[in-house]
Amino acid sequence: MIVKVLGTGCKKCQKTEENARAAIKELGIDATIEKVEDVQGIMSYGVMATPALVVDEQVKVKGKVPTVEEIKKML
Repeated sequence: MIVKVLGTGCKKCQKTEENARAAIKELGIDATIEKVEDVQGIMSYGVMATPALVVDEQVKVKGKVPTVEEIKKML
């Protein structure tokens, strides 16, 4: 499973990454987290508001910081 955090590195983007790492750890699943920080890469997903979370190439959240529990449900 590949989880991507889309964002330019702001505090909300960092928090989204932290929450994603926590959710993966709590579930004990094998997943890779990738950060997409360049605007072209972010826009290639059709995302105009960051942070965004992509799971296996499907945009799950955009424009808000999902909680650890919300991310666990997405995974």
